[in-house]
Amino acid sequence: MIDLKNITPDQIDALREIASVGSGHAATSLSELLSEKVMVRVPKVLLGTIKDVIEQIASPDEPVWSVFMYFLGDLTGRTLLIYPVVDAEYLLEIMAPGNRDEDYRISVMKEISNILSCAYMNALGEMIGLLILPSVPGMVVDLAGAILSSVVLEFSEEKDFVICLESEFYIATKKRTIKSYYLMMPDISSVEVLLKKVNLL
Repeated sequence: MIDLKNITPDQIDALREIASVGSGHAATSLSELLSEKVMVRVPKVLLGTIKDVIEQIASPDEPVWSVFMYFLGDLTGRTLLIYPVVDAEYLLEIMAPGNRDEDYRISVMKEISNILSCAYMNALGEMIGLLILPSVPGMVVDLAGAILSSVVLEFSEEKDFVICLESEFYIATKKRTIKSYYLMMPDISSVEVLLKKVNLL
């Protein structure tokens, strides 16, 4: 079994490349959803424990929007898509202008996040030739520290490994960037499958 504490630089680079492939697909999906030209930049790909990664994304007392999904199939694990509040609000301003109904706003963000998460997963599945099936998304708007606590409860110590993409989606006509963080939290067996697929295990 792979020891995630002693993962090699080549294995880390391979995981970074695998994780980064989905950003272009997500940008295309967001472009179609918003009917706007969207470009993407991936300034950071973070790997490490859930606690370390989330603390690099936001301070514990910072409110964020988050969408949580399971994935099944040839790979298993969980994903978490996190938006700073200002970026989530801007997406809602575009998709649901003037609507303050909280249930509707949550529904809209779930749909946006479902589309983006599926774009990441489909890109990964196509790249390595595996079937990945997402669950229905669940949304939480809370402090980053509270979300961290709830996610950690889902994991035992040996599963505490995250691949995190910081993605900046630039909407050209509005000259506005939307930031999001896509966290993929695969089970250990799935990390092994990923590395075998790129001949690094």
